[in-house]
Amino acid sequence: MTAPLPAPQTLRAALWMLGAVASFSAMAVAGRAVSLDHDTFEIMLYRSVVGFVIVLAVARATGRLGEVRRDRLGLHALRNLSHFTGQNLWFLAITLIPLAQVFALEFTSPLWVLVLSPLVLGERLTRIRVLAACLGFIGILMVTRPSPETLSLGQLAAACAALGFAGSILATKRLTRHESLSSILFWMTLMQIGLGLACAGFDGDIALPRAAALPWLALIGVAGLVAHLCLTTALSLAPATVVVPVDFLRLPLIAAIALVLYGEAVEAWVILGAAVIFGANYLNLWHETRHNR
Repeated sequence: MTAPLPAPQTLRAALWMLGAVASFSAMAVAGRAVSLDHDTFEIMLYRSVVGFVIVLAVARATGRLGEVRRDRLGLHALRNLSHFTGQNLWFLAITLIPLAQVFALEFTSPLWVLVLSPLVLGERLTRIRVLAACLGFIGILMVTRPSPETLSLGQLAAACAALGFAGSILATKRLTRHESLSSILFWMTLMQIGLGLACAGFDGDIALPRAAALPWLALIGVAGLVAHLCLTTALSLAPATVVVPVDFLRLPLIAAIALVLYGEAVEAWVILGAAVIFGANYLNLWHETRHNR
């Protein structure tokens, strides 16, 4: 058995995760605010520009620019294509369905990682992982309750976004064996500027942001980086079994925000399904931690 974490370290991890929770929620609100002026490709373009400027400035200031490497650009490209697709679908989903439903379906990303990791990372698919994936699928059905009358484009977009995020997580796991966080963030923001330019400019028309939209676009760019930093730092301070339950606070927080700002009522099935998805994730984390010990 490993020694229990010191209380201050656990508290710091929880505080970092609260920063991630707040950042994800802020990005959702900001994404909705600019959705009338910009399509998802334009939002991703401006998000990446803001992110690249911040990453470049911080890397220069801290002397980490030399950590940026070019020997795994193919894997970086695969990671960023997956993340770019997932993030675009996520921004689309938050304009079409209640925010609580989007966040609930986003929690299935770790379950997709479970299913795909044997193919990508060569990890073994244990019985507990299969059980967790099945429970997660049941949770998805509870959240969406699919039928010809209820299944919507927004639900499909949110579910596919989770799959895109899972692909990004798998590629990131491989990259972190050899690459620093500075290198990963540098190529993420730079490559996604290129992807955003190509997709947003495909029709020959890229809308320039109005003055009123600039703060929201800046918030999206900053919140995206801060969320990534907070999540990574929290995982470095405490095990995933400590971090993930705090991350689940995103759901009640965004549900409350959506109720106040947009009058979106929270459906009991969404909360119940999200709880099942969370339980599936936590079951796998608990088993993996116990097995490693």
